[in-house]
Amino acid sequence: MTELLFNKRLQVFVKNRDTDERRSFIRISIELQLSSNPIHRKDLVVRLTDDTDLYFLYNLVISEEDFQSLKVQQGLLIDFTSFPQKFIDLLEQCISEQEKENPRFLLQLTSASSAFDHSPSNLNIVETNAFKHLTHLSLKLLPGSDTDIKKYLAICLSTVKEEKQQLEQKLRKTEEDLTRQLNYAQQTLSEKSRELDKLRSEWTSQTTSLSSRHMQDLSAEREKALETQARLQQQNEQLRQELESSHHRSTQQLQTKVSELDAANRELIDKKYKSDSTIRDLKAKLASLEEECQRSKQQVLALRRENSTLDTECHEKERLLNQLQTRVAVLEQEMKDKEQLVLRTREVLEATQQQKNSVEGNAESKQVQISKLEATVKSLSEELIKANGIIKKLQGDLKALVGKIKLKNTVTVSQEKILQETTEKLQREQRELQDAQQRLRQKEEEVTKLKEQLDATVQKLDESREVLKTNENVITWLNKQLNENQFSQKQETLGVFETPVAGLRTGSVPHSMVQFNPMSAKPSAADVSPSSLSQPSNKENGEPIGLDSKYFERRDDSIPLRGLLPNMHLNREVPKTLNTAGAKQTASTTSAYFPG
Repeated sequence: MTELLFNKRLQVFVKNRDTDERRSFIRISIELQLSSNPIHRKDLVVRLTDDTDLYFLYNLVISEEDFQSLKVQQGLLIDFTSFPQKFIDLLEQCISEQEKENPRFLLQLTSASSAFDHSPSNLNIVETNAFKHLTHLSLKLLPGSDTDIKKYLAICLSTVKEEKQQLEQKLRKTEEDLTRQLNYAQQTLSEKSRELDKLRSEWTSQTTSLSSRHMQDLSAEREKALETQARLQQQNEQLRQELESSHHRSTQQLQTKVSELDAANRELIDKKYKSDSTIRDLKAKLASLEEECQRSKQQVLALRRENSTLDTECHEKERLLNQLQTRVAVLEQEMKDKEQLVLRTREVLEATQQQKNSVEGNAESKQVQISKLEATVKSLSEELIKANGIIKKLQGDLKALVGKIKLKNTVTVSQEKILQETTEKLQREQRELQDAQQRLRQKEEEVTKLKEQLDATVQKLDESREVLKTNENVITWLNKQLNENQFSQKQETLGVFETPVAGLRTGSVPHSMVQFNPMSAKPSAADVSPSSLSQPSNKENGEPIGLDSKYFERRDDSIPLRGLLPNMHLNREVPKTLNTAGAKQTASTTSAYFPG
C-alpha cells in the first residue's frame, strides 16, 4: 500500500562537473510504502521527474535501517516516523523562498559526471546566511533504469488517459447542460415577447379611454365647484349675520360668568389652604405609623427567631417522644389549629374582598363626575376661543377685556387641575393609611397566634418532661425490684426440695408478665397493690422506693404491670436454672423497653 505525501514542482539549481549552474523546475514526489509480507516494514520513496523531459527520473528508497545510517552520517535528531513531515516542511520553505531574488532556502541537484546520465546525483537542501551555506539534508538519488523509466512512462500514460476520460465526460455534461439552458432561454424569450406585445396593445387602449374619462370628469367637477362656491357664499353671509347677533349675547353672558368664576376661585383657594394643612397632618400621622410598623416588624422578627429556636428544641423532644408514640396526638392538635387558621384567613379574605368592591364602586362614581366636569370645562374653553376670535375681527375696543378673561380662564383651569391633584393625593394617602392599618392588624394577629403557639409548645414540653420523669422513676423501681427478685430466688432455691415455696417476694416480675404503656408510663392499680410497691426502702436517704399514689390510677389505654403471680405456690419439680433464666429474661426485656 502506497500513500502519497508530497507532489509539487520546485525550482532546483542543477549543476554538474562541466556545465555552469542553471535553474530548472523539477517535480518532487514523496511516497510512503507499507508492506506486510513477509515482514511488516515502511519505506520512504523520493522521486525526481521533469515534466518537459519524460526520461529524467531519479529514485531513492529509504528504509528504517537506511535511515539509521543516514541519521548517524548527517547528525539528524529526529526518528523515522517524523522524518517525512520534517522533509516536507523544508521543501515548503524552499517553495516560499523561490520567488525572491536571494532565497534563504534553496534546492541543489549536483552530479559528479559531466552530464546527468546513469551516475548518481545528490539532492541538497541548503540554507544561506551571511556566514556560509548550511546544508540541512543531503540525499543521494540513483537514476532510473530502463525498466523504471518504462514503468514511470506507463503510469504517466495511464494518468493522462484517466484525465482525458474525465475531461471528455465533463465536456459532454457541459454541452448537454448548455443546450438545455439555450432551449429553455429561447422558449422563455418567445413567451416574454408575446406578453410584451399584449401589454403594449392593452396600454394604448387604456391610455385613450382614461384620457377621455379624465376630460369628462374635469368638466363635471368644474360645474360642481362653481355651484358649491355660490352656495358657500350665501351660507357665509347668513353665518356672519348670525355670529354678529350671537356675539352680542355671548359678551353679556361672559361678563356674568367672569364674576361668578371670581367668587368660585376665592372659595377654591380657601379650600386649597385647608387641604394643605390636612395633608401635613396626615403625613405626620403616616410617619408615626411607619415607625410603629417598623417596630412591630422588628418584634415579629425577634419572635420568629425565638420560635425557630423553640421549634428546634421541640423537634428534638418530639424525636425522643417518638419512641413513646406520643406524636399522633400532637399532630392531630396541630391539624385542628391549622384548620382554625384557614377559617380565619378565609373570613379576612371575604372582608377584604367586600372592601375592595366598595372602593371600586366609589372610584367609578368619582370617574364619572370627573368626566362630566372635564366636558363642561372643554365646552367653556371652546366657547371662549370662538368669542375671542369674533371679538378680534369685529371690535378692537374689547381686546383688553378679552385678554383679562383669557387669563382668568387659564388660572381657573390650573386651579381646578391643582385641586384634582390634591384630592387624588389625599385619596392615595388615605388608601395607604388604610393599607398600613390593615397590615398592622394582620401583624398583631400573627404575633398573637405565635404567642399562642409558643404557649402550646411550652405546655407540651412540660408535659413531655413530666412523662420522662415518671418513666425514669418506673425504670429505676423495676430495676431494683428485679435485683431483689434475683437475690431472693438464689436464696430460696437452696431449700426448694425441703419446703415448698410460699410465694415470691413483692415486686418479682417475670418476663411473660411485664407489660408497659409508653403513652402513659403508669402501671395499673388492678394488678399491683400500693402496699406491695412500697415495702423496700432506700438505705442511703431513708425514703421509700415505691411510687406515689397518683401513678396507680386506672387508665383505659394502659397495659397492666402484673407484679404478683396468681398462684403463689411453685411446683417442687421446677429446676433452679428455670428461675434464674426467667429473671435474666425479665431484666433484658425491661432494658429493651427502657434504654439507659
